[in-house]
Amino acid sequence: MLKFTLLGSALALLLQVPLAPAMAEFKPTRPIEIVVHGGPGSGNDLFARSIIAIVEQEKLAPVRMQVANKPGGGSTTASAYLASKKGDPHTIGVFTNIWLTDPLLQEEANNPLTSMTPIARMLVEPALLVVKADSPYKSLQDLINAAKEKPGQIKQSGGSITARENIIRQLIAGATGARWSFISFPSGGERLAALLGGHVDLMILEPGEANEQIRSGKLRVLAQVAETRLETFKDAPTLREAGVSIPNVPQTRGIVAPPAVSEDSAKYYEDLMARVVKTEAWKKYLETNFFDGSFANSKDTREFLVSYQDDIRGYLKESGAKVVR
Repeated sequence: MLKFTLLGSALALLLQVPLAPAMAEFKPTRPIEIVVHGGPGSGNDLFARSIIAIVEQEKLAPVRMQVANKPGGGSTTASAYLASKKGDPHTIGVFTNIWLTDPLLQEEANNPLTSMTPIARMLVEPALLVVKADSPYKSLQDLINAAKEKPGQIKQSGGSITARENIIRQLIAGATGARWSFISFPSGGERLAALLGGHVDLMILEPGEANEQIRSGKLRVLAQVAETRLETFKDAPTLREAGVSIPNVPQTRGIVAPPAVSEDSAKYYEDLMARVVKTEAWKKYLETNFFDGSFANSKDTREFLVSYQDDIRGYLKESGAKVVR
């Protein structure tokens, strides 16, 4: 009888003790900083601001979000800044291919994307190889033939030498023997102005950047960097259709957090981005810019980044670039 009395007393006492709470769900308590590696008006700056606009419009976060532009050294300034925010749950960053490329080519780029906390891959971008409408090059083959005849004289405008457009240039050179120059400009606007002004001969850029100039008859598409033709540019062949069999080197954009953030804060941002991509505003954003909404969660993004880093290392080696890692 005493045994049952003691057991009952112990059970009663246990029921009176509050259970330990489960891991507290993170909620931001101060403004969220989104780090981008380009200046105002750059592609990743506009991408970040589009996310902010949707979050504010749909009231998806309890605090405001603000862009922190950290240009310089390709992605190195931005990645170093994000790494310095180790464990900070109120800072996230926008990544693109260059965050994978820079550490492979630059010894000083010692904050690789794979060291950050993956949140989500948001989209994949096709690209267009364009010339001025009055260019003597009517097809990609015309351009390749001219570049073989006049090595280095034809000029392409672009961003960093580690960016996708330069990797594609080098891959085309490796596949065809065509050689042309690559001239870096700080911003997308300057790159496009150089082409329209006749200072360079071609450019590889995202469809959203070129669409108005193409529609107005100022630019001509020679080829699409995509698996299949975009409907809006259905008369332009893909690189493979134009006879150049190289990898498409997809440009991807997504979100990462600093190293060592808590699981619940990372989950908060993963869920936030999952809600962003379900909005009508996001769908409109993808449609307007001709993006592929290839959303991937944190786990899948980590696996993608590790695998794609290996792919890019291979592309760089194939193009003749000196890989340091």
